[in-house]
Amino acid sequence: MSKIDHGLFNADKHALEKEYEICPECGSELVIKNSKSGPFLGCASYPNCTYIRPIAHHDSHIIKVLDDAACPDCGKALVIKNGRYGMFIGCTGYPECHYIAHDEPEQKPDLPACPKCKKGTLVQRKNKFGKAFFSCDQYPSCKYSVNAKPVSHSCKVCGWELMVEKTRAGKVVLQCPQKACQSIVEIDE
Repeated sequence: MSKIDHGLFNADKHALEKEYEICPECGSELVIKNSKSGPFLGCASYPNCTYIRPIAHHDSHIIKVLDDAACPDCGKALVIKNGRYGMFIGCTGYPECHYIAHDEPEQKPDLPACPKCKKGTLVQRKNKFGKAFFSCDQYPSCKYSVNAKPVSHSCKVCGWELMVEKTRAGKVVLQCPQKACQSIVEIDE
């Protein structure tokens, strides 16, 4: 090998050498590891040493900063983020400001009182799949719930104080939610 080739070999060797950090707890090398939350630095002598440190301190879920839109709560710029349940618009001042913009204005439907406990009213909730259901606001003392929209209308067969809206053959009907009854009343439109 000539002196020129030897010099290039040494230059490449130094370029290939990596710089590494030392664990502040045990003195071992820190290596890049991956988790469901993304990459991080962890001690090479794991499980004897459990030191970890995030690689970057920025939010990797930010898609775009909306400079022309200000947060109504704190005045900072809004940002489009990709979160656990999809994309949303939030404040850049998070975690101090928890503002999240909602696409649709929340409207509270006129729901009847709970027919079981007679203390609470029925409220609309969503299950873990995003499907709406209606349950008593006195939960856990009252566990009454129905899957369809409740209507204040007494059942003529069993006398239950509310019925639920169902669609049968393209027509909206009222049905008794009691399993023993299940009577149906057609709505005149």
